[in-house]
Amino acid sequence: MTSIAVRAPAKINLFLAVDAPGADGYHNLTTVFLALSVFDTVTVSSVEAGAGLRLTVTGTDTAAVPVDSTNLAWRAAVLLAQRTGIDADASITIDKQIPVAAGLAGGSADAAATLVALDGLWGTALDRDQLGELAAELGSDVPFALHGGVAFGAGRGDRLSSVLTRGRTDWVLGIARTGLSTPTVYAELDRLRAQRHVPGAADPAGVLTALRQDDAELLGRGLANDLAVAALSLRPDLRRAVRAGAEAGALGQMISGSGPTVAYLARDPEHAITVAARLSAEGLFAGVRVASGPAPGPRLPRSAR
Repeated sequence: MTSIAVRAPAKINLFLAVDAPGADGYHNLTTVFLALSVFDTVTVSSVEAGAGLRLTVTGTDTAAVPVDSTNLAWRAAVLLAQRTGIDADASITIDKQIPVAAGLAGGSADAAATLVALDGLWGTALDRDQLGELAAELGSDVPFALHGGVAFGAGRGDRLSSVLTRGRTDWVLGIARTGLSTPTVYAELDRLRAQRHVPGAADPAGVLTALRQDDAELLGRGLANDLAVAALSLRPDLRRAVRAGAEAGALGQMISGSGPTVAYLARDPEHAITVAARLSAEGLFAGVRVASGPAPGPRLPRSAR
């Protein structure tokens, strides 16, 4: 194969409880991940020996995406090459459809897709567990980006177990005009907690039961995110966006991850279209998108297996 294209999905956290930072500065998490049908596509191609890595980013909202060694996909390529003892020679093109700095883990999706695609291109033949170990070194959300579907996450979010779910869930995503930095949101949560008691997400049992029973209304009542209070502190304008979901008839709404995207749960695809139309009319967002989950994680195309 001289070229391989792999898709990786965006994610939202249906439940996210964040512990106080440990001695290493990292926060342990308890979370329920859901992969959504919004995808970045990573295409990797062979280049001449010794050419090194080349990275190109296309699609929407790409100005803030680096095309050098600070990009997580680039780091994924280097890590895979180092661990397998080969030269990191490849052209990588990322078609961005997942909004940037939106709390949807687009960078992690790109890294996961890069691992899968280059494993196929370079013939390194790592199994899923080996790729997962590399994913965990790259970042907290990369293991789930590799996993896809629905998963319960612990530790830094990298200790995953699959979650039983009976059906699909339908969502509307409100995409803010400007992004939020994940480290900044975590730091703001720590600051707020140092000043006062901040109620947190209590128990993921309701979310897990709702997924198992395919009960959208129960799921809507169980949505929880400890980072929401920090995102709202940094971006008070998001309060109106959160309220707009209930007014538009959503079953539940939450800030996704570290924000600023707001995810609204719908009853079914038709209801999602209705909610999206009402939110679009509000003019609160740069864009409103309909999506569904669970979506599959990155896989090699059949022709490359």
